[in-house]
Amino acid sequence: MRSLALQPRVVVALAALALLAPWPTRAGPPPRLTLVACAPGFPGTTAEAQPAMDALAAALSRAAPAAEAGLGAVYLPAEAEGVARLGEADAAVALVPLPFFLAQAAALGLTPRLQVAVAGSGALERWSLVARKGRVTRPADLAGFTVLSSAGYAPAFVRGAVGGWGRLPETAKVAATAQVLSALRKAASGAEVAVLLDGAQAEALATLPFAADLEVVARSAPLPTSLVATVRGRLPAARWSALEKALLGLHADPAGAAALAGVRMTRFLPLDEAALAAARALGAEGAR
Repeated sequence: MRSLALQPRVVVALAALALLAPWPTRAGPPPRLTLVACAPGFPGTTAEAQPAMDALAAALSRAAPAAEAGLGAVYLPAEAEGVARLGEADAAVALVPLPFFLAQAAALGLTPRLQVAVAGSGALERWSLVARKGRVTRPADLAGFTVLSSAGYAPAFVRGAVGGWGRLPETAKVAATAQVLSALRKAASGAEVAVLLDGAQAEALATLPFAADLEVVARSAPLPTSLVATVRGRLPAARWSALEKALLGLHADPAGAAALAGVRMTRFLPLDEAALAAARALGAEGAR
């Protein structure tokens, strides 16, 4: 009978606990994460590129709405800016050219996931070393030269890109330039300059009025043009799976294709593991 007498108190206590318990809530939106694109040596500022980056983020959010509603995108034109931005906690995905990836992968914790077909270059490209015609016939002839390139911020890559031809002399310097046309003029004039060109730049070489004064003296193996990489595991596996699917299918959607064109790309592709392995070996050789 005592237990029955206490029952109303127990009921009151349980009711009070129920009032204190949190009400069930819907899961909130995924935390905002950012796709960071960085392409040193390419034209355009962060402000100029932002509308195109917003369009890319919007296209991805439409393609994978449940997982990518919190995805933003930003472009940085300089290596130091890109490195700093990729170090921030929300930077979960990197979209970068191969030289940047090879130079920064270890420091930034970049894991390659996909590669990019770039307008005018494709998914693979050969880098070409150009010098004044007849001036350079072997690597030793570059002693005292400066090798200029839009990829000059990654000296190991530049040295490795011509590794199949032969090792550059220790006295050959590597320097970055965004003024590739000016660099080619210097080479054509007879200055102690050679220029390493990416695929699109090499394709345009023949159109120059002074092209007859230049020649390609070495070419790299086919290498990935640009890569998509995740950053330090900041993107949960489920969100990466959804984003990967969205990236791979983006070119098939008219709005997605337009967004890709806005950032000078045509599509995303699975990694060419053999080409990436060759690129890593090239970078390691150039660093020695």
